[in-house]
Amino acid sequence: MNRKEFIRTTPESLGIPSAAVEWLLDELEGGGFTEPHGLIIMRHGKICTEGWWSPYTPGMRHALMSHTKTYAGTAVGIALTEGLVKLDDRLIDIFPEQAPAEPTEFQKLLTVKNVLRMGSGIRHMPQQGVDWIRDFLNCEINYEPGSRFIYSTMCEMLAAIVRQVSGMSAFDYLKPRLFDKLGIDTRNLRWLRMGDGNEFCSAGMQATTEDNLRLMKLYADGGIWEGERILSEEFVKLATSKQIDNSWGMFGEPEKPDTPIERNDGNSGYGFMIWMCKRPGAYRADGMAGQYTVVIPDLDMIISITEHADDAFRTLDALWRFLDKIPGADPLPEDEAASGHLARRLKALAVPAEPYVPFGTKLESVCGIKWELASGSFSLGPMSFAPDTAKGISSFRFTFGVDTVTLDFTQNGKDFTAVAATDGSRRLNEIDGNSAFVSAYWSADNTLRLTWRPAEGLFTSRYDFVFGATRCDVNRVGRLIRFPGAKEPEPIVAYMA
Repeated sequence: MNRKEFIRTTPESLGIPSAAVEWLLDELEGGGFTEPHGLIIMRHGKICTEGWWSPYTPGMRHALMSHTKTYAGTAVGIALTEGLVKLDDRLIDIFPEQAPAEPTEFQKLLTVKNVLRMGSGIRHMPQQGVDWIRDFLNCEINYEPGSRFIYSTMCEMLAAIVRQVSGMSAFDYLKPRLFDKLGIDTRNLRWLRMGDGNEFCSAGMQATTEDNLRLMKLYADGGIWEGERILSEEFVKLATSKQIDNSWGMFGEPEKPDTPIERNDGNSGYGFMIWMCKRPGAYRADGMAGQYTVVIPDLDMIISITEHADDAFRTLDALWRFLDKIPGADPLPEDEAASGHLARRLKALAVPAEPYVPFGTKLESVCGIKWELASGSFSLGPMSFAPDTAKGISSFRFTFGVDTVTLDFTQNGKDFTAVAATDGSRRLNEIDGNSAFVSAYWSADNTLRLTWRPAEGLFTSRYDFVFGATRCDVNRVGRLIRFPGAKEPEPIVAYMA
């Protein structure tokens, strides 16, 4: 790996007032719409702002969600640059063994380009089963490919295309061609795989805030890194400009109304696994809950943020207002007081501390008691954003100590132990190969609130364990994220074993 560190400098030297950066921090921390985890601002190829909210750190991987799609699209872009595949190549020709024997006219029009721009025309994606490539190529295509934007989770086809034309997995293909050249340490990357070994391209990567910035700097620089062309100029132009209209809905519906829809960050156009922004010329890699890397060409600026936002579009709105506070391209007079204050603040960023309420009236009577679930379902672990599944925790036990409570639980038939801090801090646990910060406090005399924060993921889980004489009700705290169409979850009830 050839990693060259970026130059670090003051905001003023790049024409950005330190006070404007502080304003942005205030918005992110006090706006009530997000919990920021990491932020980097680059201008003219130099970093002037970087900070991580403890317990998050610069080298800690972060769940990228759909930001993963841009990495996958880049893999196809490199294959295109190397001449292994073309934009107008048909999928039925790339995968002849899985293609339908008698393809429909729409199936004949399904090309690499149409997959890259979310223009497959498939309204209902097949399940990701064992033979998912065949299922995808044989499923009904509802609209002419390229005619409608339909946001798809079947982006695994991008990795499948790379594997088919190169003979390597997308990860192995990208290592010498992208990751090593950009200085992205593959030892610190994680990319989930499907049952057949294909990378989970829709949302399966974990990378750092700076990894994401390096990826999008490649696009901002026209596909060239350190003087070497990695992506063709033509691919970069297409990827970062509108290739399909997405102004009338995420899934090809409804039909266009008579009155135009107001331009926003969700309907301003889509390139190749890259979103266009409502700010003219700006584009972004975009993952659920605000995993953004935004390129602003007219300001020669890149902003990379990792966060857990309830309303991620408000993060983008804050970024646009922040940009309005930049007076121009010329350097500003150095302001040692302002830049020094900002630097100290960036070093002290932290997610708000956990409450300190270590005692409750039920503590002694429930200590060491085993509880077995009688109804409902919940789970603890990374990306457990659909807890209304059949799997989950079947039994649990709390044992209280000094400044900690130990949780023993059985989940999906396996036994685990986690230690939660009760002293207002968080304890780092390694559970089934995944790390999590865990804390607990008594939110009421009979109620223990457990907070499970995936260290490298999203979707912090909070549960209130409400203890009665022989019954424990487990209540989810906060907004429950579920897939569309999921049923309302049953109440979670456990009884003494």
